[in-house]
Amino acid sequence: MTFNTLRELACQSVDRFASRVAFSMFEGDDVTYAEVGRRIEKVQQILLGAGLSAGDKVALLSSSMPNWGVCYFAVVSAGMVVVPILPDFSGEELDMIVGHSESKALLVSDKLFSKLSKSTIERLNVVVRTKNLGIIAQHVHGEGSLAVPAPDDLAAIIYTSGTTSKPKGVMLTHAALCSQVLLSSSIFPIDEHDVFLSVLPLSHTYECSIGLIYPFSMGSRVVYMDRPPTASALMPALRAVRPTVMLIVPLIIEKIYRHQVLAKFNSTRLWRLLYRIGFARRYLHRVAGKKLMKLFGRRLRFLGIGGAKLDGGAEQFLLESGVPYAIGYGLTETAPLLAGAAPAQVRLGSTGPQAPGVTLRLENVNPDTRQGEIVAHTPSIMLGYFKNPEATAEVFTPDGWFRTGDLGEFDQDGWLYIKGRLKNMIVGPAGENIYPEDIESVLNSHVCIADSIVTEQEGRLVALVHFNRDEIETMIDDWREEWNSYKEAWEAKTEQLKKEIMDFVNTKVNRFSRISEVVEEKEEFIKTPTLKIRRFLYNRKKGDSPASEPLSPDTSDRD
Repeated sequence: MTFNTLRELACQSVDRFASRVAFSMFEGDDVTYAEVGRRIEKVQQILLGAGLSAGDKVALLSSSMPNWGVCYFAVVSAGMVVVPILPDFSGEELDMIVGHSESKALLVSDKLFSKLSKSTIERLNVVVRTKNLGIIAQHVHGEGSLAVPAPDDLAAIIYTSGTTSKPKGVMLTHAALCSQVLLSSSIFPIDEHDVFLSVLPLSHTYECSIGLIYPFSMGSRVVYMDRPPTASALMPALRAVRPTVMLIVPLIIEKIYRHQVLAKFNSTRLWRLLYRIGFARRYLHRVAGKKLMKLFGRRLRFLGIGGAKLDGGAEQFLLESGVPYAIGYGLTETAPLLAGAAPAQVRLGSTGPQAPGVTLRLENVNPDTRQGEIVAHTPSIMLGYFKNPEATAEVFTPDGWFRTGDLGEFDQDGWLYIKGRLKNMIVGPAGENIYPEDIESVLNSHVCIADSIVTEQEGRLVALVHFNRDEIETMIDDWREEWNSYKEAWEAKTEQLKKEIMDFVNTKVNRFSRISEVVEEKEEFIKTPTLKIRRFLYNRKKGDSPASEPLSPDTSDRD
């Protein structure tokens, strides 16, 4: 079914699926489509009573819950502009975004309300609690007006989380967001019998477009959790909900792979030998995959992975295990989907072909590597960056195509392979193109590494690694008695590991991608709200403290 505006989508779904459950909280209440319709009207009346009219901006700062979707559809259906904000922004960043977006109202959950300054709250016409749709504060009383939005009207301003710089406000129209329904359904159809388990922030375009708007348009049910998706929280939810569809970022599946699969197959010499034999590894992966599917409730049809590059070892496990996964490619600026494939079509290392209705091409192609910058023409393209015409002009080609900033290549069948971010590419001493993401994929496959980034320092490649403390402490326990103290044991083991890791990586990468040094990052890497390392904080000279530089809230990077 084709929709031209989000208002049209919401109205048709409320009418068509009235008696079905639209949203649920895990171990909480169910909300039918009909009830969603009633709550939409309630939110709209509150906004109108605070003097808001079509075209006004409304900030949505909330943890995931049924009323998140209610508030989102209430705002856009009224012809207003929703500003979904990632919950992990700092208080300073939140104040900046609310102010920069010119929001007149705020829909907020209890814990996040306290992150905002008093001056920001006082500037707003009204503040509404998302949990029960009650009014927290109202400073303006008036009579606003609704309007039926047109397809080309602005629907949402989404502030990106920034891995190399600061946030920008991406402006998306009703038509751009609605076209994601058609793109998604052409790759993987769903219906009213599907159940989504939502574990990502709804303010992330990936989760909002494909995990909220898409299932709501098809009558599916979405279940939310009231806590972060840690193993202890996720396992009971998976057993109870038994989802058919789930969207995740790579970090979640990589943790399962490293801590449950790889750790097991590295635990003894026999397991390590077996794991190196191709047919034995595939058999072991298949057995582990059956256990994983049981953990997911045995109904999983689609495990969507997006938002960052997936570790190669983790993907090989998924492919050989029989888990129905697929990797999509997209950006906030494209609402987000640009390329993807159904689970039955996946190819190792590829995001699949361009999505139907999307056209991709490469610019400034290197004749030796056949790699170039991916540029896109899509019905889901943004209008531009809010109040930033200079940045908008920089990301469009003269013929109006969007520059993704990603390096990629196509195989002979038209399948896309992402090589890394253009900004992250390192030029070697002889002009070689070095992609730190490829080296990091090898680093992160080591059982003792929790996370890593590769930087260039004085012409040398240096790996900054954050160790998996649990794994190393297990090793230390085996021989700690030989040392006088835990600290000495830890330092000795990590120094030994640094040498092992250099050998491990340098035997698996090409000559000019070999690392010269491994440096331990004792603290976890500082990440964006979508769990990607803020690289710009670590691309500095050795010895500088990345955490010493404050996060500035004005620039952006793409998701």
